[in-house]
Amino acid sequence: MTKSNKKELSLEQREELLKTLKARFEKHMNRHQDLEWAKIQAKLETNTEKLWSLNEMETTGGEPDVVGYDKQKDEYIFFDCSTESPKGRRSVCYDREALESRKKHKPENNAIDMAAAMGIELLTEEQYRGLQELGNFDMKTSSWVQTPSDIRELGGALFCDFRFGHVFVYHNGADSYYAARGFRGSLRV
Repeated sequence: MTKSNKKELSLEQREELLKTLKARFEKHMNRHQDLEWAKIQAKLETNTEKLWSLNEMETTGGEPDVVGYDKQKDEYIFFDCSTESPKGRRSVCYDREALESRKKHKPENNAIDMAAAMGIELLTEEQYRGLQELGNFDMKTSSWVQTPSDIRELGGALFCDFRFGHVFVYHNGADSYYAARGFRGSLRV
């Protein structure tokens, strides 16, 4: 992740990111039929903080792509579309409370704080299932998803993966972390 608190990219970084996003958009048209790149790019160019967040998604291995458009809010929806859970966001527990509760072998970070610092949100279970309709993701890894407060209050957290042609939703202690578990994010622009 970028070390600076300034949530703005240089001109060169913006151009490189837009080039990468456009190439991915054109390569995976099944994810966003009936959407036009020119309109998306115009919206991105006027929203520097969202571009910064997309760059954070990209640099941590998320391969963000447009997966929908909310007509009512006039917002394009981006999800992390990397084949496996983003490499730069693995080996993290669920949230700060879980991280602080660990007595030994603490991970370096947690999914909720990382997502907030990046300006994105963890996918919900519903969004995760929607992502799986666009391809097969997390066939070897798993991803934390937003967890209902009643589960979290009891010390648990939810994660999902795709095995045997199905999406599985599991629970684990929120303080657990594994090399093959990270998180996927969403961003509205």
